Amino acid sequence: MMGDASRSRAPGAGSTRRRVRSGEDFDIIIGFLGFWALVLLVVTVWMEVTAQPALGWALGLLATLLALYGMIRLRRRLPDRR
Repeated sequence: MMGDASRSRAPGAGSTRRRVRSGEDFDIIIGFLGFWALVLLVVTVWMEVTAQPALGWALGLLATLLALYGMIRLRRRLPDRR
């Protein structure tokens, strides 16, 4: 009934795959944050040019850029994609 699910794997059998996959997950998150950073940059500049309050947008942009910077630093520690 259980088939292959009940077999035990050798220690570390899937660790390389998981590590590479986590690196790909970081790439997806970095792309997501980069997209929103660009959107927030455009909105912030537009708000400044049209003389509307832009502090909230600028703080959101700052938070997004800091998160993006942190994700890029964490990504460097993981192996490259294949």
